[in-house]
Amino acid sequence: PPPPPPPRPLTRVRADAFVPLRGPVRMFRHGWQSWSPSDHVVLSAASDPGVPGSIELVREVFLADPSEVTDGSVRSSLVTTLEHADGVLLVGFRGGAEHEGTVRARAVPGGVELVVEADLGGAVLAPGEERQLHPFVVRSGDDADALLAAWAADLGTADGARAAGPRLVGWCSWYHWFTGITEAELRRTLALLGDWPFDVVQLDDGWQRAMGDWLRTNDDFPSSLDRLAADVAATGRTPGIWLAPFIADPATDAAARPGWAVADPATDQPRIGAISSDWPLPMQALDTTHPEVLDHLTSVTAALVDAGWRYLKLDFLFAAALPGRHHDPSRTPSQRVRLGLDAIRRGAGDDVVLLGCGCPLGPAVGVVDAMRVGPDVAPFWDPRPADVLPGFEGAPRSLRNAWQGSAARWFQHGRLWRNDPDCVLLRGTDTELTPAQRESWAEQVGAWGGSVLVSDDLALLGPAERALLARVLRPA
Repeated sequence: PPPPPPPRPLTRVRADAFVPLRGPVRMFRHGWQSWSPSDHVVLSAASDPGVPGSIELVREVFLADPSEVTDGSVRSSLVTTLEHADGVLLVGFRGGAEHEGTVRARAVPGGVELVVEADLGGAVLAPGEERQLHPFVVRSGDDADALLAAWAADLGTADGARAAGPRLVGWCSWYHWFTGITEAELRRTLALLGDWPFDVVQLDDGWQRAMGDWLRTNDDFPSSLDRLAADVAATGRTPGIWLAPFIADPATDAAARPGWAVADPATDQPRIGAISSDWPLPMQALDTTHPEVLDHLTSVTAALVDAGWRYLKLDFLFAAALPGRHHDPSRTPSQRVRLGLDAIRRGAGDDVVLLGCGCPLGPAVGVVDAMRVGPDVAPFWDPRPADVLPGFEGAPRSLRNAWQGSAARWFQHGRLWRNDPDCVLLRGTDTELTPAQRESWAEQVGAWGGSVLVSDDLALLGPAERALLARVLRPA
């Protein structure tokens, strides 16, 4: 008999339609992961960031489908709205854990060409195998905000969103010390907490021995993790800690384990999982389809929780979705993210707060309690020119980008999770922000109703900053 056909990698399943809409048409472009730009554009004048010549790694980090766009269409992840002369059209997927969903739109004479794609990201299907795709909905109305809110509520109900609970108010080390945080500075902050209205004290990047080595502190933190957590808890606050569970420093045990790193098929070497100007070298992506990696994620999380950390900020989560050679090639990028998140939730238990950051949004509904919904804020308004990437101007850290991204996703709060628009920066020194920028950003964060974390050296804050925070928290 002839040999059986080889398994086929399936990229996408698509549905095409022409929709007669009277223009101009204004499109909501929803970003794939936390930091992906989300905005509104006039469709006939807009271009997709994934144009030919754009950097492949950048597309892989910020777009669900990293392919180049050559037909003039503009893509949106998970959901979009098209505002036209006669009303509003919404197209959105009712699920994101099994595969990504992308909507492409292109202005043509007389209307819009739509392509709705279920993106399986090269998952290998065996002959005769079936996959159930997420359904998508098409709705019309007069109010884009109302349509988006109703869509998010439906998705949250379908996927068991963890959207209830009190507003999270706290302090975070990142935007004053960045990776330079030390135990001495943390302890100085604990001594200054007093009656600041913080529920959480969150230690950010800079405490760990290395990326991927999450159970040992570095030399700037002489105390053990359980001692640090106990001292935070002694102030009456919940201990919170940062980790990037899906990436690893090439020198760590996690990266060196056979088969644990995602490989580049062209070179058979571990592929780049994440790059940051805050780190000395690129990180590797861990393969969340490997059973040993999943066991590792569960055990590391359980150990951190046992040490007393009850609020976990999970960063750079897009790494699980990056293309490459995986232990189980049948898994889609969305499934790889969800496998990793589920492993972490198993280790954390049900009552630990998980915050997703740099996270593909669709696969996280029902697992995380809070979600970063915009790029990093920063103590300056515009992005640094060196950080700006063509087509992705809305992604680099800056107050402007954080504001725009969080404003565009306001409708997800209380429906998919508790929104985290990122930290407020109250200090008047060691910053380039004007008083008006600091105050209006803080008050806007309060009005959105999601998390409010202060990220300043408390020694720099006085009565005026305390009064501002009180105004911020009043709408809650």
